[in-house]
Amino acid sequence: MKADKGTIERALSKPEARCFLLYGPDEAGSRALADRLGSAMGADAERIDLDGATLAKDPALLADEAASTSLFGGARYIRVRANGDEVTDAVEALLSAPQAGNPVAIVAGALKPASKLLKLVLASREALAFASYLPEARDAVPLVVGLGQPLGLKIAPDIARQIFDAAAGDRAVIARELEKFALFIDASESAPKMLDAQALDAIGAGEGESSAGALIDAVLTGAVKPATEELVQLGAAGEEGIALLRAMLRKLLQLAALRSEADRTSLSAAIEGAGKSLFWKDKPVIEAELRRWSSGELATLIERMTGAQAQLLASGNAGAVILSQDLLTIARHAQRR
Repeated sequence: MKADKGTIERALSKPEARCFLLYGPDEAGSRALADRLGSAMGADAERIDLDGATLAKDPALLADEAASTSLFGGARYIRVRANGDEVTDAVEALLSAPQAGNPVAIVAGALKPASKLLKLVLASREALAFASYLPEARDAVPLVVGLGQPLGLKIAPDIARQIFDAAAGDRAVIARELEKFALFIDASESAPKMLDAQALDAIGAGEGESSAGALIDAVLTGAVKPATEELVQLGAAGEEGIALLRAMLRKLLQLAALRSEADRTSLSAAIEGAGKSLFWKDKPVIEAELRRWSSGELATLIERMTGAQAQLLASGNAGAVILSQDLLTIARHAQRR
């Protein structure tokens, strides 16, 4: 069955369903939800990790593990990392099994509506499915503030936005940074402290000399040479490909929403209507990007980047090379426009 945010959070905190399918382009959000299951099962629970390739070769394994008892007689749960429909047969066996006492959380990445795995889970009363989407710019402050509260961090809106941008909106990166800040200023839930600019400058993940945002803007406006230079700088700085890809997806989703509004009204009306969600200094480049890409083309780019995410996760360094090639291909296409 399909679940909303509140339903899936409650269900993972008190697991009664056999299977939880956590998918969507925001994999950090899906992993955070899967962590809820681990917290609910307890620190002493036995965790079994499986991957899609293993289950594709042995579909019966998932149901067997779900029905097995812990070696030490305690709680037990299963976490699956999948790249798509390769685990469909395994999940079907799990849902049709006579019994399955151990809950299963599957982090599956982005799935298309036609996905066999997604259709299977949506049709079952023994399973819940929830899609996590990349946080948008307007979600920056509540996201960072919300992640900081359990750590005892009180975060002003401008500081929260700076952290969000530096981490390219990646929840996992933001969480790691906030943990460092909490240790640095000795904050805790029982003794909260204000996170200020001084602490941010001392150990924060600043943008450095290279910027994912600068690269993305260069790609989408067809500035091939600057895009190439930014890719080299990001590689030298050790920037993660997955963080870059998620930043690209977030920008494409923002442009798609603006382009849709521009098609309904006008380009200037769409940009002005966005209000404070757009920084004034970003408006000229966003307008240039919107003039180069139609709604249909932006939808194609979103689908292409979603597919690249699966490749990157599956291929490691090779996936990062493919992503770089994809970005330069997009830049050349934008240049011709």
